[in-house]
Amino acid sequence: MNIKELIEHIRTSAQLAAVLEASGWPKPGNVHRTASRLDARYEHFLAGSIALGSPIGEAAMKGAMAARDRLEISRIGIGRIVRKAVQAVSRSHSGGNTHLGICLLFVPLAAAAAKTYIERKKIEPKGLKRSIGEIMQLTTHIDAVEVYRAISLVSSPHVLGRIENSSLPDLYDNQAERKILKEKISLFRVMKEAASYDTIARELVTAMGISFDVGYTNLIETFKSTNDINIATVHTFLRILSKVPDTLIARKVGLRKASDVRKAVRIGLRETRWISGMAGKCLDMGGLTTKEGTDLIWEFDRKLQSLGRDYNPGTTADLTAAALMIALLSGLKI
Repeated sequence: MNIKELIEHIRTSAQLAAVLEASGWPKPGNVHRTASRLDARYEHFLAGSIALGSPIGEAAMKGAMAARDRLEISRIGIGRIVRKAVQAVSRSHSGGNTHLGICLLFVPLAAAAAKTYIERKKIEPKGLKRSIGEIMQLTTHIDAVEVYRAISLVSSPHVLGRIENSSLPDLYDNQAERKILKEKISLFRVMKEAASYDTIARELVTAMGISFDVGYTNLIETFKSTNDINIATVHTFLRILSKVPDTLIARKVGLRKASDVRKAVRIGLRETRWISGMAGKCLDMGGLTTKEGTDLIWEFDRKLQSLGRDYNPGTTADLTAAALMIALLSGLKI
């Protein structure tokens, strides 16, 4: 591939991954083809998925420049591109926050994909994972400020919770940006601090270990055995959920009882442990490949939908999208 073809491959892989994830059905508790919420419809997720294209292309270009020593890795501008991606998604629809987690994962993934291809003449999971780790470790305090700005565009502080007795500021702190800049707190450090209670943050400081080792692996195995991308998407979603409790649900549930987000997530994880158990049971019964498994998945979906928007496994959806993007970058043809 020449550079134009490479950037196009990365951009379309990101858009298709986000569309496939949004379209997977039924993903219990999520918006999907036959389930919308009042504040966010399936069509909003499709619009946001397409809107990601330009910022993802920019991230890919910067990753290629870094691989050719035309740009320092620390100057790729991961945070700024995340903010641009969030803004692009917000402009594309009126459905609120649909893609924040995906933006946080896809931007470094896109830069890493271009860097990997330039250096290795191919994109494959091992090299891709290594490049993500390198890029994230070299993020700066400017990246951190830009990500704070991106989050504040689509999330209010009371939804995120407080970070009490921490060396890092939260979005309640109107001096957060000044403190980050003064103390030169990198995005990697911010995410490392949040990794204990937020799975997206954990992914960004572990070179996306869950997306690769659980998500991508399960996606490829299931697609090979079924030749059905919807089954592969839903089963990957369920596999991740069965192994990694959803911290978005845990935070929303826990914040009803505690204002500190770390304590809230611990409470929420205890109270929603049954969700991971149910996801595993769906797969044990064959998932979408058997009538019994399909019936149970629909029952699971109805249960979570009935509990309200707090029971949306949005983090699991983001990790599923990342697994799809990794697969598409690495050559998967659906």
